[in-house]
Amino acid sequence: MIVTVTSFKGGVGKTTTAIHLAAFLQGQAETLLIDADPNRSASSWASRGQLPFPVIDEWHPDALGTAFQHVVIDTQARPTQDDLATLATNCNLLVLPTTPDILALDALVLTVNYLKSIRAERYRILLTSIPPKPSKAEDEVRSLLAEAHLPVFKQGIRRYAVFQKAAMAGVPVYDVKNPKAEIAWQDYAAIGKELLLPDHRNSLNSPPPQE
Repeated sequence: MIVTVTSFKGGVGKTTTAIHLAAFLQGQAETLLIDADPNRSASSWASRGQLPFPVIDEWHPDALGTAFQHVVIDTQARPTQDDLATLATNCNLLVLPTTPDILALDALVLTVNYLKSIRAERYRILLTSIPPKPSKAEDEVRSLLAEAHLPVFKQGIRRYAVFQKAAMAGVPVYDVKNPKAEIAWQDYAAIGKELLLPDHRNSLNSPPPQE
């Protein structure tokens, strides 16, 4: 399975999502994270500590072989339309993280509209940095996305400072000694389980579409 995490806007939890989806998938089978972001955010994360999967900073098809059953790709923020088309063509699923605020949603609309224009259907929206109750931001955004008939992960990622601590330590969030660490990890574990649901597994494990 090749999962690509991308967004037309920075600051929406793209690298955090790539790191933690790779951590979950590594628990199922050998997983590789490719850091295709020129900022090398995932590589910097890995350099500060230890991740349970390898991170490389470029795509090396000859080096992959059959060693990895899953590949997660962390892309640059604000990819060009041509880049987005290439990403959509060469992966099983595009994960589109977005925070529940108007600027992020504006960028999400641009992304989705372009994906529709190229008839790319293998994508799913992930709500990140969800503020705690009594905020109604998550419910309001989910309602808007449902009205637009857009595919969204059932689970969202709640806003926890422990994710920043994990990035500073160079580890997945579950390795941080903090009362919120396990709760934060369970959000991403739930996303990983959605990826592996029987009704999605066949389409996600089928070969990526070709032009």
